[in-house]
Amino acid sequence: MPATAVAPLKIGDLTIDPPILQAPMAGFTNAAFRQIVREFGGAGLLATEMVNARGFVWMDENEAEHPDRLWGVGDEPRPLAVQIWDNDPETMAKVGRRLVEEYRVSVVDINFGCPVRQVTEKAHSGSYLLREPQRMSAIISKLVRACAPTPVTAKIRLGCHPSNINCNEIAKVVEEAGAAALTVHGRTAADMFRGNADWERISEIKAHLKNIPLIGNGDLDSAEKVVAAFEQYNVDAVMIARACLGRPWLFAQAAAALRGEPVPPDPTLKQQRDVMLHHYRLVVDRFGEEKATVLMRKYACCYAQGKRGARHFRTHVAKVSTAEEFQAVVDEHFPVSTDG
Repeated sequence: MPATAVAPLKIGDLTIDPPILQAPMAGFTNAAFRQIVREFGGAGLLATEMVNARGFVWMDENEAEHPDRLWGVGDEPRPLAVQIWDNDPETMAKVGRRLVEEYRVSVVDINFGCPVRQVTEKAHSGSYLLREPQRMSAIISKLVRACAPTPVTAKIRLGCHPSNINCNEIAKVVEEAGAAALTVHGRTAADMFRGNADWERISEIKAHLKNIPLIGNGDLDSAEKVVAAFEQYNVDAVMIARACLGRPWLFAQAAAALRGEPVPPDPTLKQQRDVMLHHYRLVVDRFGEEKATVLMRKYACCYAQGKRGARHFRTHVAKVSTAEEFQAVVDEHFPVSTDG
């Protein structure tokens, strides 16, 4: 595959090379997952799970342990982004400052894209705020001042509903408030993850930005699609989300394709199984066997996805509660064929 001319991404003074980002995903992109991604390579910027700013403040005031979602952040390699969400500018600024001063994060990202009801309708946060540009502006500007010189970025969707796509307007708000980059998921909040991401819409946003980079997100599940995104659309970087959960080697494949090098093949099924078990051990080291085994059920399903026997494996792994049971189910039921 010939090389695709893609410049490194600049987020403030931070250089991201390659310009391939790992999306923050609640319940998945914890320190163990990030370590696995780093071991394969290819991701220019990794991100934590999204952190509830109000919950962080409560834990701080009550001298509780800081959120599990910040597990590993203090010690792991940089660059690293932490994504936070809430609808109160003061709370967001307070947490952003702590992340910069105490955790030394590389980027503070604001979640204006989460479509989950608990975040939107119940907390009036995430993608709910796309209907309140002035509040978005207040959150961003306060956070930018609180975190300086660490860059603050924002992630949005195209709008709240297909009948109300306002991403071009929101992009201007984000830049004028001082954000250093904008990530856009190519669906509306109402779409959740149904249908196809609209990369044409993402691309059109670039004309509404003056100086900050545009990062495209949605449906990037192969090295070829990553290359095509850069070649066909006006984006400065891409973000890979759900497709990487069971395929943490996808970043390395995409990075090789951008360089014009042969795309490394997927690991063999035995190697994939070994990666999953390595992942499990990392989670056990942090949370102990009982909690880790429950947490690992969903990851195990991701590793099996798309393979023959995946449903059978999911049925069995969903019931495990000990390391011995987990290992037994993996030995007996982990798929042995890549045919879905």
